[in-house]
Amino acid sequence: MKQFNSLEEIKNIKETVVALGNFDGVHKGHQELIRRTVKSAKMAGLKSAVFTFTNHPKNVLAGKPVIKNILYLEDKAEIIKSLGVDYLFSLEFNEIIQHLSAEEFIQKLLIGAFRMREAYCGFNYHFGFKADGNPEILMKAGLKEGFGIHVLEPFKIDGNLVSSSFIRQLIAEGRVGECKKYMGRNYSVGGEVVVGNKIGRTIGFPTSNILIDETMVTPAHGVYVTYCKYNGICYQGVTNVGIKPTIGDNKKNIETHIFNFSKELYGKQIRVEFLERIRPEIKFSSVTALAQQIEKDSREAEDYHRRLNEE
Repeated sequence: MKQFNSLEEIKNIKETVVALGNFDGVHKGHQELIRRTVKSAKMAGLKSAVFTFTNHPKNVLAGKPVIKNILYLEDKAEIIKSLGVDYLFSLEFNEIIQHLSAEEFIQKLLIGAFRMREAYCGFNYHFGFKADGNPEILMKAGLKEGFGIHVLEPFKIDGNLVSSSFIRQLIAEGRVGECKKYMGRNYSVGGEVVVGNKIGRTIGFPTSNILIDETMVTPAHGVYVTYCKYNGICYQGVTNVGIKPTIGDNKKNIETHIFNFSKELYGKQIRVEFLERIRPEIKFSSVTALAQQIEKDSREAEDYHRRLNEE
């Protein structure tokens, strides 16, 4: 897959079938749309492409982060690549693109830059200045300009419309165990391990702490069964997300106790993958009571991992 990060980079490309959308999360609905795009391109002898933005248009328009990310940009690109896409147009939503009318968006971007001969989009796709463009406008332009448009119907699983906003809600409510059903993978966040208050070490449960990434959706405060990925290896663990009220005076962070692990990870990059929520975060009467609960949480997490491995 060839990735283009600016309009200036897009040169000497072949004609395309383009999947249109923001693809934040690249959930199962997005994956279906991209698969159809790739299949159609192969049948027509064209190149398959995905067009998305590196920043969320709603955040640009609001002047502040109102939409949290479900995926890191590098992960988004990797998932899109794995679906067999030839070109990824991953552009910044800047002032120039922001002020393109729906007609200019079609003429300058889709036809002019992307050499689009066919496109796939969701039923609720919007584009152009003030989001005035929609699938109906695309279809009318297609009849005039000679390109094809395929509009996918709402994609549902178990009666739920699969959407990025729905998945953000699941994560924010701590319902991480449901994410895989709609995303095709577990939700995860990463970061550099920082020095914590070292209380866990004194009570027999050393943890690796990462600060909250404010650009990402954060699971609700609580204790979770997790995987911790470090240096290409996946370890089993249990993770607390929150402010550690028993200890007090802490910013929200993510701290993971990795089972049967003794390496020092300060300054290293790790990825925490959330499998299931065990309980909400609560304040205990003492550090001793907290330690007893952590021991119980760890046993429950180990049992969960064991059952998972037996399936």
